[in-house]
Amino acid sequence: MPNPQPPRAVFAMDPVHLPLLFPPPLMARLQQASDLDPGFVVRDFADPAAAQTLARAEVLITGWGCPALDAGVLAAAPRLRTVLHAAGSVRSLVGEALWERGITVSSAVTGNALPVAEYTLAMILLAGKDTFAHRERFRTTHAYPSDAETAHTGNVGRRIGIIGASRVGRRLLELLRPFDFTVLLHDPYVSPASAAALGAELLPLDDLLRHSDIVSLHAPDIPETYRMLDAGRLALIRDGGVLINTSRGALVDPDALTDELVSGRLHAILDVTEPEPLPAGSPLYRLPNVFLTPHIAGSLGNELERLGRIVVEELERLVAGAPPAHEVRHSDLARVA
Repeated sequence: MPNPQPPRAVFAMDPVHLPLLFPPPLMARLQQASDLDPGFVVRDFADPAAAQTLARAEVLITGWGCPALDAGVLAAAPRLRTVLHAAGSVRSLVGEALWERGITVSSAVTGNALPVAEYTLAMILLAGKDTFAHRERFRTTHAYPSDAETAHTGNVGRRIGIIGASRVGRRLLELLRPFDFTVLLHDPYVSPASAAALGAELLPLDDLLRHSDIVSLHAPDIPETYRMLDAGRLALIRDGGVLINTSRGALVDPDALTDELVSGRLHAILDVTEPEPLPAGSPLYRLPNVFLTPHIAGSLGNELERLGRIVVEELERLVAGAPPAHEVRHSDLARVA
């Protein structure tokens, strides 16, 4: 049954994100569904000004810049029962103390998956047309390419290897369906039948690397995936192959990748690197076969409103007595971002 009184909700994040996450129409819905002071945002749980508010809080609306919800914070928030995260991963935010308390956690990670999948689709299409190499040549020669230079250009029948049927990976698989691609998938938690339902052929990782023209990483950053693409596995990608990474730099051996790119054997589109950002002297900034972007694939600008809308809808479900649609379970953390 719906709660007779609206829950006390408190923002906990870097306040700079608040206007984009919750523009006036969404902020009005938050205030209608909860007892919320829209002008009060907790940035530091140790701030004495936050103590009284935290003691009354039943719902924390968190986002980028929110400190970890450790045992001390939870002790100061005895009434807290729900955390609604207006961003992606909650890995750095929640710990064992929160799960032991039985606090419900919801994340807008599904909303953040869409722009990453859109970015990746765009890069796959551009890579298939050899757009970045043609641009480099055109800047220098001012001449249209010859038939010989475009002989291997195009997206018909391209073999796209997706590593990880994560939320981003699955959304990307949906976006790839209308195109004339052969889609390959590696994910240890997916069966061949499930992969087929997603529009892909399931392969072991090494086989996927051997048979893909473009490889796109969408696996979580967990111990099992650390440096999963080492020198040996990068060597399996065909000459001229393209690696796209919008996941985490830790999944790829940075020295081995740099060696492959400096040699010119592979191409890469990297929205994430290790370290991040790369040092100023990194050759990857200058290589014509590398397209670097500054971690922009996830939600930016007006895309943040989508994350805020997910949080508002979750709060409205809570008030109506309905279960959350985007709950994060403790058991899932071992294999998700």
